Amino acid sequence: MSAPAVTLPAPAHAAEDNKFQIFVQIAMILAVITGLEIITVYLPFASWLLIVGLVGMSVVKFLLVIFIFMHLRWDKAFCTILFFIGLILAGGTMWALLKLFGSANSFPLSSQ
Repeated sequence: MSAPAVTLPAPAHAAEDNKFQIFVQIAMILAVITGLEIITVYLPFASWLLIVGLVGMSVVKFLLVIFIFMHLRWDKAFCTILFFIGLILAGGTMWALLKLFGSANSFPLSSQ
């Protein structure tokens, strides 16, 4: 009599479990960074230090989300370059609108 065949799990299944664990770990990191951002707002630091800290944490969160959850890490470099070109255009448009409609330009004209 021959021994019964042993079935091993498919390697693709192991890769899916590994990816799931990475997604869960990244989600936990994002939750911790969000908690730090909330705590940072209530700390008595100088406003410039608060802004630098919050922007830094937001950039880290943004990069984690686009490279892991949006799968840019596994895409072709061309797709990543197109994404960042759009991001730079959107940032430039936002900057231009903030300068155009900034507080210095918001005062009413005097009748003098």
